[in-house]
Amino acid sequence: MHLKSIIIFLDDCKAERVTEAARKASATYRHNHHFQRTWRKNEQSRDFSGPVSGNSVDIIVPLVEEHLSRTIMETIAEIGQFDATAGTGIAFQIDVEDAVG
Repeated sequence: MHLKSIIIFLDDCKAERVTEAARKASATYRHNHHFQRTWRKNEQSRDFSGPVSGNSVDIIVPLVEEHLSRTIMETIAEIGQFDATAGTGIAFQIDVEDAVG
């Protein structure tokens, strides 16, 4: 079985809906982390931007079968409104060579 891991960074208020949507789209395993985002001021660029505009960020990492990964990512983007609103979140996928547990 070939697996992908979808890494999702999103505003914490949307995490539950996105997690449920990923599960319904056949994401079999998931691991959630909640991080309070803290920014360190970059004196040279004064850049405070990031992939998510809220004060806290959830990271969701479902492990999915490769043939389902694109459909799941599209579902996540739709439910999370990633394309509709800037700073809502970002998702990307990586190959998983091996997994246990």
